[in-house]
Amino acid sequence: MKNYISFLTILFLGISISTAQNKGKQYNIRTIAFYNLENLFDTINDTSINDEASPMMELKSNRSKVYWDKIDKLGSVIAQIGEEKAKTSPAIIGVSEVENLSVLEDLVKNKHLAKKKYGIIHYDSPDKRGIDVALLYQKKYFKPVFHEAYNPNIYRENRKVYTRDQLLVSGYLDDELIHVIVNHWPSRSGGEAKSRPLREKAAYQNTKIIAQVREKDPNAKILIMGDFNDDPTNSSFKEVLKTKAKKKNVGELDIYNPYEDLHRRGFNTLGYRDNINLFDMVLISSPLLDKGEKDFSTYKMYQANIFNKRFLTGRKGQFKGYPFRSFSYGGYTGGYSDHYPVYMYLIKEKR
Repeated sequence: MKNYISFLTILFLGISISTAQNKGKQYNIRTIAFYNLENLFDTINDTSINDEASPMMELKSNRSKVYWDKIDKLGSVIAQIGEEKAKTSPAIIGVSEVENLSVLEDLVKNKHLAKKKYGIIHYDSPDKRGIDVALLYQKKYFKPVFHEAYNPNIYRENRKVYTRDQLLVSGYLDDELIHVIVNHWPSRSGGEAKSRPLREKAAYQNTKIIAQVREKDPNAKILIMGDFNDDPTNSSFKEVLKTKAKKKNVGELDIYNPYEDLHRRGFNTLGYRDNINLFDMVLISSPLLDKGEKDFSTYKMYQANIFNKRFLTGRKGQFKGYPFRSFSYGGYTGGYSDHYPVYMYLIKEKR
């Protein structure tokens, strides 16, 4: 599978920031990211959830050592995402597969992130394993004004599916109101086709959240991020969210998915059992899209990327060429996550 995983080098889209700066224009550059943290569980048995099934609790020894090593590794990755252009770590990063608020507090206090003073927005979800989504934000750049967790209310054969909440956070990125929806849709357990309706229902919940946001903010700048357990071309995106792959086709109320083109070109964010997928994405509503006007008087998307540096890719064994995971077969592999992070730059001309 190593030949399927490419190291991502994306050419700049649209204007070149550095060239524009040389011509006298200066830009605020903010990184928006998402990262599946692969079973970031603590070492304490929580009897209210099935955390015994987590890889951390399955370890026979050295749980504390493994936990703090994983925290350190994840902190080091987050610190690097977008740093090349923004000169700092993400202003906003959604995360998934976290057990509770405590592990997030440990993460943001890590030596790699402590000086960034990240805030945390987290709700305990009804997921049976106890895994949640959350939002981390640099307080100097983002000021939340509203947040709420929405249960997708998914049923299969008249039985409720206890999956992750969808987290909406609204706030000011510098002086602009934006809305972020963080997702971790139902898995493909039982097969893609059998589980497809669950993700379609999760996508439908997103449409309801979007409609709610637009009732109060008709020209809302919305970012939809997450581990969707679907590729950009699956029905949850194309038929429910009705995402667009080409900028020219994006209408006023449409959602643009820059990762559909990356998927078409063979890029991915995870690999499993000889399959590669691009499940992790950040999508945007049309007010965040520049269609060639090069009007950056307000925040617009500049690039969408996959953070797949070489050190994040396994170099040997069964998972060679895949994202360098933390856990395998009841043991700790010393890796980072079984997903690559994704991110995009938002830019705005300084005045």
